[in-house]
Amino acid sequence: MRSKAVEVSSAHPSLPSAPSGADSRRPAAVKVAAEPRHSGTLTARTAGKESGREGRIPGRDEEFRNREPAEQFFRGGLTCSMREEPCPSHQAKIPKLTAGEIEALLRRLNLARTRHIYAEVADRAEKEEWSYRDFLAFLLAEEVAHRQQTRLVRFTRKAHFPFFRTIEEFDFQRQPVLRKSHLGSYLEPDFVREGRSLILYGKHGRGKTHLAVAIGYRAIQNGFETLCANAAELIEGLSNASQRGQLQQALFTYTHPHVLIVDEIGYLAHGQDAANVLFHVVNDRYLKKRPMIFTTNKPLSAWGKVLHDEDLAAAILDRVLERGRFIHLQGPSGRTGHQLDGQEHLPTTADGARISGIDRPKFPEPTTANCFISIN
Repeated sequence: MRSKAVEVSSAHPSLPSAPSGADSRRPAAVKVAAEPRHSGTLTARTAGKESGREGRIPGRDEEFRNREPAEQFFRGGLTCSMREEPCPSHQAKIPKLTAGEIEALLRRLNLARTRHIYAEVADRAEKEEWSYRDFLAFLLAEEVAHRQQTRLVRFTRKAHFPFFRTIEEFDFQRQPVLRKSHLGSYLEPDFVREGRSLILYGKHGRGKTHLAVAIGYRAIQNGFETLCANAAELIEGLSNASQRGQLQQALFTYTHPHVLIVDEIGYLAHGQDAANVLFHVVNDRYLKKRPMIFTTNKPLSAWGKVLHDEDLAAAILDRVLERGRFIHLQGPSGRTGHQLDGQEHLPTTADGARISGIDRPKFPEPTTANCFISIN
């Protein structure tokens, strides 16, 4: 190694000659890098630049000396000092760290799950004589599973679902036509990757929002971000932002998530510019191939009246249905179990009681005739 260093110095006369002593054992490239780049007098400004180039910041040496031992070990690692002789890998010393120092290193690496379980797992590995590979594999698997669960909880909270439902909880027996297999493509990652959309139409209580939430949650399970927004609140919020000249900033909330659920279109009255602001959302997501799910109790032919613009409503539906589907949910109401469409009546009992989805009380309700008790 020394002969090579001498050859480099002789080949390049401009390089400084190797001094005697401990520094003579250092490689020529290292010694050149250690030399200052300016030979002139250093001012306050050039000193700051030089320390930045060399990776040193004034005042940091004292800060590093005051750090806890675990932080100093993390800074140094297992490598040998540049000022010492290179040490072979088989001579590297195993660091003796306390439990507190190990915990500090795990915290710096953001290994939250490993930090809580490594001591218990280490004891178990010693008792059951695990191999080092098995011990490492167990810790890594636990860390990954913990991060996935944390991400699932965080994305579910950010979705702002009106309630939490899964596809397994939906009662397909109440639907005369729809089956779970019909929604298979919407429960897979391709639903998001291919930018498919969905319109769920039906009267109240048919499970439109339930299905929308379940599909959105399955997208979260597949690793995608979902947002559920009430149609009236979305339109009102964007209309107000448009009046303030902040429409583009407000649109980002609804165009950024991978999946957007617009719930209850037509249930409440929308503003006069409803079609305008909704078109901005739909068109942006259509161009980016990001899926949308709409729930509505109005047929498609009535969307022009609901949104106060026939042409824009047609343009919205055209973009949604190009890569989407329209599903008509029928059957009885999931809340009452009856077809409440204004033409049917709830069944009545012999005594005239109206019962819908609730068992008849075992004892009759008190009336004004028998609810008073005289006390002598």
